[in-house]
Amino acid sequence: MIYPADMIITQTPLRLSFLGGNTDFRDFYLKHGGAVLSTAIDKYIYCVITERFDEKIYLAWSKREIVNDVSEIEHELVREAMKKVGVKKGIEIHFVADIPSEGSGLGSSSSVTVGVLNALYHYVGHSPSEEQLAREAVEIEIDILGKPIGVQDQYIAAYGGFRLFEFHKDGTITSQKVPLSNGNLNDFSNHLMLFYTGKTRQAGNILQNVKNGLSDKEKILLRNKELAYEGEKIIRDGDALGFGKMLNEYWELKKGLSDGISNDEIDEMYRATLSAGAVGGKIAGAGGGGFLLLVVPGDKRPAVRKALADFQEMPFGLERDGSKVIFN
Repeated sequence: MIYPADMIITQTPLRLSFLGGNTDFRDFYLKHGGAVLSTAIDKYIYCVITERFDEKIYLAWSKREIVNDVSEIEHELVREAMKKVGVKKGIEIHFVADIPSEGSGLGSSSSVTVGVLNALYHYVGHSPSEEQLAREAVEIEIDILGKPIGVQDQYIAAYGGFRLFEFHKDGTITSQKVPLSNGNLNDFSNHLMLFYTGKTRQAGNILQNVKNGLSDKEKILLRNKELAYEGEKIIRDGDALGFGKMLNEYWELKKGLSDGISNDEIDEMYRATLSAGAVGGKIAGAGGGGFLLLVVPGDKRPAVRKALADFQEMPFGLERDGSKVIFN
C-alpha cells in the first residue's frame, strides 16, 4: 500500500566534467576501463511533487501536460521514472531550473532523472541511496530510452561533491571524493570561470557521432582516462594553474573525437581567453555550445572578462551534496 506525502521538493545539482569524458561510455570502459574527474556545482534542478485530489497526472516543464495514464506522458524521463517507482496517478510534477538547462552542457538531463526519481521515492515513503538513484537513472536513460550517453552524469548528480569516478571492465562503478582541504578547494574554485557561448545544441547528435567512432579513437580516449588520474593528483597538490594546462591538453584531444565538438566561433572565443591570460579550458559537456569553462589566474580575471565582454559570465561555486530532499 502506498501512502503518498502531500508535497516533496528535491534539489539536484548540475555538474562540470573536467577530465576523462567519453571514457564513461559502456562500449569503451567494459573493454578498457574508464575514469572521469567531475564536480557538482551550486546550480540546481528542483523537482516539486504534490498529491492531487483527482486521479489525473499533471506535469509542468517547458510544456504543460495533463494526462490520465502514465503511458501518455510525453516527458520520457518522467514517464519512465514513474513506471520504475510505481506511481500511476493522482500526482502533479513541476520542474524549476536555476538556468535554462537544455543544451547547457551541465548534465541537466541526468539531474532531472535523478531528481524526479528521488522525489518519487520519497513521495511513496522510501529513501533511496545515492547508488540506487544513479543506477536507476542510468537504466532509464541508456537501457530503456537508448540515449547515446555515458554514465558519469547520473552518478555525480546523485553523489555530489568533487569526485573521481572509475568505470571498471566488469561493469562496476566506484567513486571517491577528491581529498581537498577547504583552503585548496576554495583556491581551485576561485580559478574557475564559466561563460555562456549563447549557443545551445542537442548533445545526443554529437555524442552519437562520438560513440559511433569509439573504436577509431581509442588512443585519444586512453589518454583522456590518464588525464583524469593525473588531474586528480595535481588538484590534491594544490596546483590550479597546472590543472588549467592539463584542461587545455584535454580540450585539444576532445576536439579530435568529432567535428561537432567545436566550431570557428568557439575556437575564436577560446583563443581570445588564452590571449587575455586564461591557462586552459574547454566547452562543458558534449561540446558544440553551452558553457565555456576556463581556468584563470586571479589577476587575469578582469582581462578575460573584457575579452569576453559580449558573452554572459555565470558565477558559481562547487557543491558538496548530491540530490537531496529540501522539503517533505
